Amino acid sequence: MNKNYLTLLAAITLTACASNTPKAMTYDNKPNAGQSIQIFLAGDSTMAIKADDRRPETGWGERLPEELNELARVHNRAINGRSTKSFKDQGHWQTIVSELNPEDYVFIQFGHNDQKHEDPLRYTNPHTGYRANLTQFVADVRAKGATPILLSSIARRNYNEQGVLIDSHGVYAEVVRRVAADLEVPFIDMTLLTEQALNEMGQAQSQSLYLHLAPGEHPNYPDGVTDNTHLNTLGAQVVANIVVEELCKKDLTLNRYLTRCN
Repeated sequence: MNKNYLTLLAAITLTACASNTPKAMTYDNKPNAGQSIQIFLAGDSTMAIKADDRRPETGWGERLPEELNELARVHNRAINGRSTKSFKDQGHWQTIVSELNPEDYVFIQFGHNDQKHEDPLRYTNPHTGYRANLTQFVADVRAKGATPILLSSIARRNYNEQGVLIDSHGVYAEVVRRVAADLEVPFIDMTLLTEQALNEMGQAQSQSLYLHLAPGEHPNYPDGVTDNTHLNTLGAQVVANIVVEELCKKDLTLNRYLTRCN
């Protein structure tokens, strides 16, 4: 995280502009032959695969397969609008658990929608339901001999009138930090890391990572869009880069499958 993000942004732009829409391989990134591990992604819209009519919105999880060798397969099961509660209640979590094999990995990143106190189908109290769900997810993965990785939510691009980036996740980010520490789970503090990236880039340039389009700029958004939560193609690549950089710092068998770590 000591990298200069302006330099990183410039480097990533070259590849992101070369292919403005993620390739079809973003769901299952490699052939089945010789497959050694599966990597499941459980989360919300900031991680999830997007439909064509939502482009150029892109989940950062769509870019993860590009970082892996032919022995790993990514299953991006993140779903727009889900919280730990709705993801579990709708059966999506149990589906992942049923498919797990020993040595697999599960990336778990929720929080944006757990905060929605006006929606009883999604809201979780951070100190009770949210914490309990994360704890259950960790236990379920470990019971199958697989490895959970917890991630806090990426930052919203939320600035005040003075141009100061405002915390938008509050206690939820702190709770996932505590769960990871208490249960000794590999953890990537994406709230902190993405806030650092946005602060280094500044308010004006950080807009280039999110879904901002002028009217008429893209056929999917004829009236334009200003969205400071969801990433565009470039933003997804930047966030995926941060995730991979942090993974390479950890002592994980997963790293033998990440080409950048070797």
